[in-house]
Amino acid sequence: MVARKSGFLLYQRDDCHLCDRALGVLAQARLPEFDSVFVDDDTALETAYGHRLPVLRRGDGAELDWPFDAATVADWASGTGLGK
Repeated sequence: MVARKSGFLLYQRDDCHLCDRALGVLAQARLPEFDSVFVDDDTALETAYGHRLPVLRRGDGAELDWPFDAATVADWASGTGLGK
């Protein structure tokens, strides 16, 4: 289980250009503090998220798959946007 300090997790991997783009979108959306989880060395996380990365997860368990933009993230982060 991943220890969380914030209400959001970004699942990503090292050397991932889409993950780098997602970080820029999160900054643009002014997402409150979030934690990053790298799936590279975790077989279970790689299996669950490897083909979907990057994935943003909210504290209530809702997930937002890439691609997303700043407006979508802001709406989703407030709890009013759609997610899985």
